[in-house]
Amino acid sequence: EFYSVMDLVVPGLLGTYQRFQKWIGDEYKGIVLNRIKPFVLRRTKEMICEELPDKIESDVYLDLSPSQKSMYQFIVESLKKEFLPKNSAANQGVISFLAALMRLRQICVSPALIDKEYQEDSPKINYLVRSVQELILEGHSALIFSQFTSALDLVQAAFEKQKFPFCRIDGKTSKKKRQTIINQFQESKDPGVMLLSLKVGGVGLNLTKASYVFHLDPWWNPAVENQASDRVHRIGQTKQVMIRRLIMHGSIEEKLMVLKEKKMTLFKSVMNDYTINELGDTRFSKKDMEFLLED
Repeated sequence: EFYSVMDLVVPGLLGTYQRFQKWIGDEYKGIVLNRIKPFVLRRTKEMICEELPDKIESDVYLDLSPSQKSMYQFIVESLKKEFLPKNSAANQGVISFLAALMRLRQICVSPALIDKEYQEDSPKINYLVRSVQELILEGHSALIFSQFTSALDLVQAAFEKQKFPFCRIDGKTSKKKRQTIINQFQESKDPGVMLLSLKVGGVGLNLTKASYVFHLDPWWNPAVENQASDRVHRIGQTKQVMIRRLIMHGSIEEKLMVLKEKKMTLFKSVMNDYTINELGDTRFSKKDMEFLLED
């Protein structure tokens, strides 16, 4: 995305996309940073909105249930056999591998996302039910984000069972209805919860009534998560904002957080004044595959 923007503004500055990919991942990274500095002026929200309340982020670690762990390990072993043979090429099946990782991420939410016959409670959804119950009693409102609409279906069913006040916006919600839901949520005097799909709810919405944000299935793209969280942490917010990511201990989600930090380092190197010595190799590699699947 950054390459596309720079190539539009200053054509040819970063060379071809193939060369850019090579340079940003090795010892030539410093050349890229020096070339773009005269054309990048960044003002963060913290610099221009000093009146905004604090945003406190935390990771909540939960344990896989026994049946959940069994299904998780079965798929991990299958992925190891498929993607990690010693004689495979370094870039073999990266796209297919990332698609396969989705199954592990879905199991971390609930095995019911890939097995409709699965009936056991999900630790994540149980945690959400307990947390939302406390927040409503204390008069707080919250947003719950997930990449999977099927995960929102499970949360919705649990909330309906508990008779929690909630509304929902996803890809099936029309623009007209979306604005109606937003207005009702913002203007209501009672605490409430909004379920949102990450793709639809991550941009363009003002939901400052809420002061709590839950990420049900965190992903390694920090920009996407930050955009979603900023639906509440924006001009007009008067309360301290709490961001919670639900992560299954000992799972791929825990390891994705490490890769997320790696990606954030690359972002900061481009947008801020990091030196080349502070950066590592930021490309997704076969070593990353091995890291995500190791015990």
